[in-house]
Amino acid sequence: MKITLLLTGKPTDRNIAGAVDLYASRIVNYSAFEIITLPEIRNTKNIPVQDQKILEGKKIIKSISKDDFIILLDERGKEFRTVDFSIWLQKIFMTYSKRIVFVIGGPWGFSDDVHARADFKMSISRMTFPHQLVRLLFLEQLYRVFTIIKGEPYHHE
Repeated sequence: MKITLLLTGKPTDRNIAGAVDLYASRIVNYSAFEIITLPEIRNTKNIPVQDQKILEGKKIIKSISKDDFIILLDERGKEFRTVDFSIWLQKIFMTYSKRIVFVIGGPWGFSDDVHARADFKMSISRMTFPHQLVRLLFLEQLYRVFTIIKGEPYHHE
């Protein structure tokens, strides 16, 4: 089983990018893991928001396969406590032998096609964060989940 984080746009903040790399390097000690970064849509000034979402959605759909289990990180998705997320994710690991893909969309959210393709939608928070920060928050939580599953002392509860 492989875990993929699929996202749009390269990080522009070196500090956040460094922390993202740190957690990604920790996660590979527990599971096959990769980050796929799709290029941002350029020259969006004169493109309506809905059209931007559709263009980005086409890139996302093209990057996933029919066998992938798709989890959208969406503010309207299900919220978990970290321990509950670890329990839920363990069940997903046991159920799906193919790739599990977590998707972080662009600043306008996901197109209807991407929402329709999703197998699950989860929220890190009801609050709105910059997409670069969401990457870091999610990866820290994914790392934390693996330490919980393995019984390691990183998480305190």
